Amino acid sequence: MLKYQRIMIKLSGGAMAGDSQNVFERHAIDHIVSEVASAVELGCQVAITVGGGNIFRGNVAGAWKIDHAEADNMGMLGTIINGVMLRAAINTRIDTDVRVMSAIHINSIAEPYIRLRAIRHLEKGSIVILVGGIGQPFVTTDYPSVQRAIETHCQAIFAAKHGVDGVFTADPKKDPSAKRFKSVSFTEVLHRDIRIMDQSAMLLARDHNLPIHLFNFDQPKAVESLLQGKEIGTFVSREAPLVMASSDEV
Repeated sequence: MLKYQRIMIKLSGGAMAGDSQNVFERHAIDHIVSEVASAVELGCQVAITVGGGNIFRGNVAGAWKIDHAEADNMGMLGTIINGVMLRAAINTRIDTDVRVMSAIHINSIAEPYIRLRAIRHLEKGSIVILVGGIGQPFVTTDYPSVQRAIETHCQAIFAAKHGVDGVFTADPKKDPSAKRFKSVSFTEVLHRDIRIMDQSAMLLARDHNLPIHLFNFDQPKAVESLLQGKEIGTFVSREAPLVMASSDEV
């Protein structure tokens, strides 16, 4: 019995590049495809949102003095490129139908995002990759991942992190004494000002009681483990108790 029947996997653009300096890295994309395929094989309905940071990052815009809105437009186009790349990679691995749906109309490459159509695709067993953010600037990809998850009736967001297994009291890469939360409420995250996702996205998830799992996506079979109810990473929900991982679990 799966813990969730329909999930949103939230990927960063960096997940497409892995540890390389390239826009795309073969091993990283193969890993993404394996994780998605394992969820589909278990019978879970899968939606995906992906960032565009491997193609265009905000610090580049700052260095070039590019207008913020223009920079966000380029970032949204980057998510479309990543979505098409994911569709191509998944199609080489499994036979499941893959639909790329974009908030920006680019009909020769991707379907326009229509909420009821996206739900219908998921009900039919298709993987749905949602790109283009919400089609407007000044919004991070965190917010669309929550908004689209709510719109398409996903039961949880699987927020994939690169090299960090969940939410910590401090940056574990800088502070060896940092402790990991096993579970924590949205209120506690916001009160402590823990920047795990955009705060507007966290508020939206809290208000609609949409749980979020944050975990180290580099760990093989991580998505499968979460679907089977295993405790990895950090679980965030409206009513989640504050529980810290023991020293041997961090």
